[in-house]
Amino acid sequence: MVNEVLRTVRLSVLDRSLVRKGEGADEALRATVRFARETEALGYHRFWVAEHHGVPGVAGSAPTVLAAAVASATGRIRVGTGGVMLPNHRPLVVAEQFGVLESLFPGRIDAGLGRSVGFTGAVRRALGARKEAAERFGDDLDELLGWLDGDGDGDGARGMRAVPSQGLRVPVFVLATGSGARAAAERGLPLVIAPVRGEERMLRAIDDYRAAFRPSASAPEQYRGPYVVVSVSAAAGATTAEAEALHAPEAWATVVSRTRGVFPALEPAGEVLEREMTDRERTLFAEARRSRIGGTGQGTAEALAGLARRSGADELLITLGTHDHGRRLDSYRRLARSAGLSPVGR
Repeated sequence: MVNEVLRTVRLSVLDRSLVRKGEGADEALRATVRFARETEALGYHRFWVAEHHGVPGVAGSAPTVLAAAVASATGRIRVGTGGVMLPNHRPLVVAEQFGVLESLFPGRIDAGLGRSVGFTGAVRRALGARKEAAERFGDDLDELLGWLDGDGDGDGARGMRAVPSQGLRVPVFVLATGSGARAAAERGLPLVIAPVRGEERMLRAIDDYRAAFRPSASAPEQYRGPYVVVSVSAAAGATTAEAEALHAPEAWATVVSRTRGVFPALEPAGEVLEREMTDRERTLFAEARRSRIGGTGQGTAEALAGLARRSGADELLITLGTHDHGRRLDSYRRLARSAGLSPVGR
């Protein structure tokens, strides 16, 4: 039953270039490129990178630049962003960046877009973005789609085209933060969503998205109907305890970010699990681990298959933030084997 479900659901990878204790941001970025090659060989469908600014524990600040490096180092896997935060950029520039990527790596590029602004006031000031910039996400998205379609921005830019973007049909995905799900449905775009506020809330949002979906003739054919990507943190180990330990470094970094305002470099799992925590830290640590899936390869595959059945997801975007690079790769390898992915070259 597990393989029957996962055989119809694409499995993909989200990597945010998290910095590890004892390493630098440069090493985190090189690790992302290396990890893309490794997961491509395992048979994963898509590899996405993200955008964060001014975060000590996250090296991924320029997603289209990093996507270019990933695409250059790989040959088959789709490459994209999860996502570019549109309020931080002008739509024309974003269209041009994805046009360049698609021109260099035809048929392999995805434009995942979000509506978040900088996490702190200092970051927002540095980006020249205000909190309320997120409220014009729909207008910015329409302008971007106009540039990609080759029709200009629809607001007075007659005769101007985004070069080399027009007509390249880069698939556009919308991250479901705030009103993102509604924006995706109204424009006939694929939705990327995560159970960060509970699975029931996520399932309701997916139902609303499907009910409100309006097909778009300009979308690539495979995305003419509702398309749902569920992003989830999942680990597979030799035992369930080993898998759960893999989640500990990022869960603790989340605790630190909520109590001290800074997302730090990931610490080794052993150091985290041996740490003396306050009552509040223990509560936040438990909360941070609650939405994460962990088990043996088969157990994790079964849990993901269950999530796919309940959500009707077309694709699962798997992320895992842990300190040990080798154990992270082993987790993805176990999951690929249990899900029946076909390794490249075999």
